[in-house]
Amino acid sequence: VQLVESGGGSVETGGSLRLSCLVSGVTRGRRCMAWFRQSPGQEREGVASITTDGRNRYYSDSVRGRFTISQDTNKNTMYLQMNSLKPEDTAMYFCAAEGPYTSTGIGCEWDGYTYWGQGTQVTVS
Repeated sequence: VQLVESGGGSVETGGSLRLSCLVSGVTRGRRCMAWFRQSPGQEREGVASITTDGRNRYYSDSVRGRFTISQDTNKNTMYLQMNSLKPEDTAMYFCAAEGPYTSTGIGCEWDGYTYWGQGTQVTVS
């Protein structure tokens, strides 16, 4: 399984970007996919997750209402639409696949993802 991110770049405050994550290879059944980000000197932060059936999506407090996670199974691609960008959104963004569901079976955990992309840089000034 390989994940390749694209769509990062530099944008002004208030602008928008759409990140893409192309997944090649077959992932196991009922698992999660997610977007994470990391800034220099900061811990990696889970930003948004989606169950592979697309029914449940979860967002961190810092992006809820501004970011939207989605997927196109026909294109094997996951997206992160980022609107109303702020300087604090500046980070390297990574997509991840084959993450575990929560114990309730509804949402996704932030830990335990098997596959990761190389990242795409987002800079907001």
